[in-house]
Amino acid sequence: MKITDVKVFRMATPVHKTAGTNWLFVRIDTDAGISGWGEGSLQYKDAALEAEILDFGKFLEGKDPRRIDWIWTSLYRRVTWAGGPVSMSAIAAIDLALWDIKAKSLDIPVWELAGGLHQEKVRVYANGWFEDLTEPVPGVPAESVARQASPELHAEAALKLKEEGWTALKFYPFGGPQTTTPAQISHGVELVRAVRDAVGPDMEIGIDVRARLNPWSASRVAKELEQFNIAWMEEPILYDNIDAMAEFARSVNVPVSTGEQLYNRWEFRPLLETNTVRMIQPDICHCGGLTEIRKIADMAEAYFVPVAPHNSNGPISTLASLHLQMSIPNSFMQEIFVSFFDRYQDVLTNPIDITDGHATVPDGPGWGADIDIEQLTKYPPTDFVQVQDEPYLDF
Repeated sequence: MKITDVKVFRMATPVHKTAGTNWLFVRIDTDAGISGWGEGSLQYKDAALEAEILDFGKFLEGKDPRRIDWIWTSLYRRVTWAGGPVSMSAIAAIDLALWDIKAKSLDIPVWELAGGLHQEKVRVYANGWFEDLTEPVPGVPAESVARQASPELHAEAALKLKEEGWTALKFYPFGGPQTTTPAQISHGVELVRAVRDAVGPDMEIGIDVRARLNPWSASRVAKELEQFNIAWMEEPILYDNIDAMAEFARSVNVPVSTGEQLYNRWEFRPLLETNTVRMIQPDICHCGGLTEIRKIADMAEAYFVPVAPHNSNGPISTLASLHLQMSIPNSFMQEIFVSFFDRYQDVLTNPIDITDGHATVPDGPGWGADIDIEQLTKYPPTDFVQVQDEPYLDF
């Protein structure tokens, strides 16, 4: 079997925080008539990512797609200036498509190719459920556009999730700038309290700070969060300094998680060696695909650290993350953007099932579903300007 072509497809995402961005897929075709789908969605870096994938595609033409690890190593080691988000996301997109091809050629699902089942369904947590849950800022004229997150509306939306069968959720009650204020902390605490009171003690709550705070500010937030028995505090500070993250994690009494902006096993190794983070969140679209995230998960297992793949991406990312979670022993939970889910189902040839807070992948070889190219035309790619159109303004 030989690779004959590498194609890139893009589509607009649903609106989330801003006017939206794009999901980027790769389809690798072979002379055996088998095609595989991958995804490398890298918010606001479409142009660079597409160029890298197509450039790698020149090397891939004529290669045996079943030599997955050799191809991965070639794309990573046989280039100058290896690593980083663009190259690793391009490798991820290609790698995912290769796993899909090989599993299809054997007529088995990817989780089977990856070693078989550890679990038949994966517990999931809801993200993206809090869109537009805002109210006017007290003391600001009604005609002003200024709004703030509403505790009451968050409580109602969280309770609805619980009634729909979800057993875990995540949200972002604490924003920037990095040096916070008592008023910002107080408002964030009100949001967490409202959600906890609404859903009761048994629903897991993750708090994502999105690296908006410095250690001094984040430690004050962590102290306030102890009373709510949160499941994890995600990216409490910037991710660049592992020593600072480890020192922070040692100093607080809430579980700390990180890892969505670490791109390979060599970047995760020093983090895991600190024995401080309680859960890691590599992103299968950015850390080198299924090949690399499995190696990261294996390494994490040696440190008794569970894995909950970050997933603010599209449908192939979601399917691939679920196949991973089904095939590793240290699976924690899988992130699902409920605000994206309908669009996933619209462009997949077979749907993902989520029932009672657990997800299952479609039956069938490979991922169990392909991308319906005709459906993509309903969602033409969004134009944007890097930096200017990105949503995180306060540092």
